[in-house]
Amino acid sequence: MRKFPSSLLYAAAWAASLTLATPLPGLATTLVDNGAEIVKSTDWSKMETVTVTTSEYAYEPNQLRFKVGRPYKLVMKNVGEKDHYFTAPEFFRAVATRKAQSKDGEVKAPYFLAFEMRPKGGELEFYFVPVIPGQYPVYCTIDDHRQQGSEGTLIIE
Repeated sequence: MRKFPSSLLYAAAWAASLTLATPLPGLATTLVDNGAEIVKSTDWSKMETVTVTTSEYAYEPNQLRFKVGRPYKLVMKNVGEKDHYFTAPEFFRAVATRKAQSKDGEVKAPYFLAFEMRPKGGELEFYFVPVIPGQYPVYCTIDDHRQQGSEGTLIIE
């Protein structure tokens, strides 16, 4: 039996739990319904890569900006000694999701709540197209990490 990497199992568990979640009203409902079409019609050769690093009690950078309609690969790297979450449920519902990927495989879902990166080099890639402009919080939900400074803002313009 093949053993799946824990980072993908966490992402799959989050994605599975979302199938029971109620979509956001208005535009977000339309996005959930049309996300696959947005992803399919996007020119991924124009994708921009953005990297965020997590460590003990910080995201670097702690503010990220994205343009509506442009494809992105968000690379999340954990250089810290502890597990860290990248939790942004409102942001994840404001983008059309293509996939989340690690070196061992990928997960496809309409949207996610959070990603967890393992310590000392854990890495995930998230492929998406921003759709709904706004400012969205991102934070770590482990213990007191957010209170210690593991938070930031994701901006869609």
